[in-house]
Amino acid sequence: MIDVAEYMGNSIRNMMANAYKNVLSNPREAEFVFRMQKQFRKSERLRKKLKETEGLDVPPLLISSIATTCNLHCAGCYARSNGIANDREDLRKPTLTPQQWHDIFAEAAEMGINFSLLAGGEPLTRRDILERVAEVKGMIFPIFTNGTLIGPAYLDFLKKNLNMVPVISIEGSEEKTDERRGHGVFLRARRAMEKLKAESLFFGTSITVTTENYRLAASASHIAQLREMGCKIVFFVEYVPTEKGTGHLALTEAHVKEMEEMVEQRRKEFEAMIFFSFPGDEKYVGGCLASGRGFFHIGPDGSAEPCPFSPFSDSNVAEIGLRKALQSPLFRKIRNANALSWEHSGGCTLWEHREEVESLLKSSS
Repeated sequence: MIDVAEYMGNSIRNMMANAYKNVLSNPREAEFVFRMQKQFRKSERLRKKLKETEGLDVPPLLISSIATTCNLHCAGCYARSNGIANDREDLRKPTLTPQQWHDIFAEAAEMGINFSLLAGGEPLTRRDILERVAEVKGMIFPIFTNGTLIGPAYLDFLKKNLNMVPVISIEGSEEKTDERRGHGVFLRARRAMEKLKAESLFFGTSITVTTENYRLAASASHIAQLREMGCKIVFFVEYVPTEKGTGHLALTEAHVKEMEEMVEQRRKEFEAMIFFSFPGDEKYVGGCLASGRGFFHIGPDGSAEPCPFSPFSDSNVAEIGLRKALQSPLFRKIRNANALSWEHSGGCTLWEHREEVESLLKSSS
């Protein structure tokens, strides 16, 4: 089994090298990526130093749900199923202030954390948080968005803050996207991509892959279309059946194997593009990377959770800081119980074993 820190460090270096190739024709983006390459080398040294001096394993990645509202109602949405997003104000979780989010990410940058994926709900509904977070220049913030709110004001914001990278969610085809996200959403997302391309902004796409769309999503023809639209990075996210009656959409081991082979082929065919699969590479690193092993999730209220699909927490980042949150008794028990390598049929180990994770939470409190 390879070392997780080394594996993720190599992955980040390769990703930034590919990103640099992607933006060589754009001096503004090229200068930014070159600067971030230097920053990330410094970050990797910081993480290694904390491991050597304090025995603290610092992941290079966070996932942070900053919004509790969304303008869409996508079928099978984990954020609505897990209580992150809700239309009713009285049922929403409390949300950290823009300053609190800024302080969390400032600490993250000081510890050598390179990225935080910004999720929700719909992150673009929280412009106030995004503006404050953008001030943390030592990190890059991929914004996982449905793209429907990207207009002139957000284009200006993104041009001024290149560390904020929009990642637009689609389901592959127009038919599958509209089927899950609502009529006309695909065309709105495509128009957003056209606007980003016209401004020479670096952006990506996130595709939730299911048993119904994975072949199309990872096909050479589809990736070629995304490249033509200006997309530079593609996230393939395996569907997790948080909504009852959708288990048949989760990829089986055989599906995952086929998907991995297709993605590897796309990497060879589209060398300048960047491809990520979640959970994807866990077999290479001895299991899931959640619970601080490679990343963890921060809920809208600051709760430190193993991952977005495992909404259990015994600590709050806003109250105790990232350093202490990484030493969460729950995270430690999950890792010690080898829970990240538990057998599962597809999607997410911890979601499938949520009752066992809840038991670990009770025993840690």
